[in-house]
Amino acid sequence: MRSARCARLPGKSNRPPSRNASGKQAQSIPGRRDLTGGAGAARAGAEGCGQALCAGVPRRRREGKAIDADRRCRGQPRARSREQSRPERRHEAGVEGAGMAAAGGPRRRLVHLDMKGAPPRASYLAEVRGCRRRRWVEGSPRPGPARPQRSLSPPAPQVLPLLRALGATGLLLEYEDTFPWSGPLEPLRAPHAYSPGEVRAALSQARAQRLEVVPLVQTFGHMEFVLKHKEFAHLREVKMFPNALNPHKEESRALVKAMIDQVMALHEDVKWFHIGCDEVYYLGEGEESKQWLQQPDNTPEKLCLSHIKAVASCVVSSYPAVTPVVWDDMLRGMSEETLAESGVPQLVQPMIWDYAADLDVEGKVHLIEKYRRCGFSKVWFASAFKGATGVNQSLTLIGHHLKNHLQWLKVASSSPAEVLEGIALTGWQRYDHFSVLCELLPVAIPSLAVCLQALKNGGYSEKIKENVEKLLGMSNLETETFMSASLGTFPGSNILPLVTQVSFYLKSSVDELLERNRYVTGWFSPYHRKRKIIHPIIMHHFQPDAVSLLSKWNVVVQDLQAAMEQVFHKCTVEEWMEENVHPSLQKLQQVVDDLDKAIKAQN
Repeated sequence: MRSARCARLPGKSNRPPSRNASGKQAQSIPGRRDLTGGAGAARAGAEGCGQALCAGVPRRRREGKAIDADRRCRGQPRARSREQSRPERRHEAGVEGAGMAAAGGPRRRLVHLDMKGAPPRASYLAEVRGCRRRRWVEGSPRPGPARPQRSLSPPAPQVLPLLRALGATGLLLEYEDTFPWSGPLEPLRAPHAYSPGEVRAALSQARAQRLEVVPLVQTFGHMEFVLKHKEFAHLREVKMFPNALNPHKEESRALVKAMIDQVMALHEDVKWFHIGCDEVYYLGEGEESKQWLQQPDNTPEKLCLSHIKAVASCVVSSYPAVTPVVWDDMLRGMSEETLAESGVPQLVQPMIWDYAADLDVEGKVHLIEKYRRCGFSKVWFASAFKGATGVNQSLTLIGHHLKNHLQWLKVASSSPAEVLEGIALTGWQRYDHFSVLCELLPVAIPSLAVCLQALKNGGYSEKIKENVEKLLGMSNLETETFMSASLGTFPGSNILPLVTQVSFYLKSSVDELLERNRYVTGWFSPYHRKRKIIHPIIMHHFQPDAVSLLSKWNVVVQDLQAAMEQVFHKCTVEEWMEENVHPSLQKLQQVVDDLDKAIKAQN
């Protein structure tokens, strides 16, 4: 879903499962009947990859004019500049499904919560009562009598009420491996996944806050969290790469249906279901696809559309009140004739994503007009409030994301009010399942607040800035630099200034001492350290500074770790620390230890 997102870099998708992988013991490969539960199992309903995902779904015409082979939607890896976004319109008071407000903001504003590999604690999102986890990780003690647990005090205020206060009208939830998958899908479930009770509690509070929920399940591209497991590796489009699903296999369709059914079982009364289908890299390059493409009139575009149609048909057939939503990047380059003849426009609503600060307004308006001519009744926009400016970004530049949203407002105001369903403010946590963490959610809440308020009010002004500061409890909100001088009172606000300190000063202060201090570089080089040589006089010129610096940073890191543990599980805290703290802190610690050894050797 992010050809321009600068986010998903397929080169990284071949890495072995990292810290965010579930690490669960592989089980036997499930058959189609196991996945779907017997009688409701998916059947092959049509030829090629356009077969229906569930029995009883009528086949639709798949004929279409052939497109030049050079224009195949093979989805070559592009730098995922998660710098793109989409518009949102103001929600008119008390009118469900009303058109755009006079200010030009989208009426539905969904906050995208990307959970992949590192979900926020359920208690951080919503008040969780009576949701005891009944699972345990293999190798850990079995559940026994309840024991007193150390409480993390003070308890973090919940995020969902704040989102509503800031102007959100709904949530776009992308669980990946943090969903409580069960049965044959249990290998997808990470040890830190939510329990069914935690999901229900969060959804209950979302309803209490009048936040509409739209679940998101990848069903074509970006299926690394599924296809990395040996139970499902045989369903890859290309054997080597775990990113794209083979659209030709009946078992692929059964897998998709089983995932949709399990998510829908916990998400009752939803109106939309996002089926992903973005960045289907290497589509058409699998052996079965190559054979299929040799047949007359078959093209990669038709291959892509037939799978999207099959998934959407399954959703519509099984859940008639639900409308499928799909990322639009695989559709943008297709001809109007190909799109119109595919039958896809009658089944799905495309979500146009673009995260750039200089988003092309005119180009987006023309794209919307094209989609309307093809038969799409509604479109969504997708912007970004974090995770779109660097794969290992640790701090959020609010100004970039604000400009992106202001551009989407221009697109909204230049398009017919009745065509825009809403906007999703994406908050990418990783560029793909195997990449490192980008900005943590608490770090990006000020950016989210600014963007939501800009969309709700149709623009941004000094008055709106003051309102954001009031809602966040911040005395001075900086949008044009990464620096945050104000602590704030929003959930997880104590994490932001600590992350800022680490990001700006940890590495630079350690490098200043160890690489630019002449006493260290001249009298305690790696050569001296290895042989435990130290001049007794020179030692006094840098030992106090090294010990003091290490002590100061240890205090900061301990405070940050304690703050992060209120919001994230231990594995997420460890991952962030290993990526952003340990390299510099361990280097400093090692020099201090070597200095102590050298002093003892001298004595």
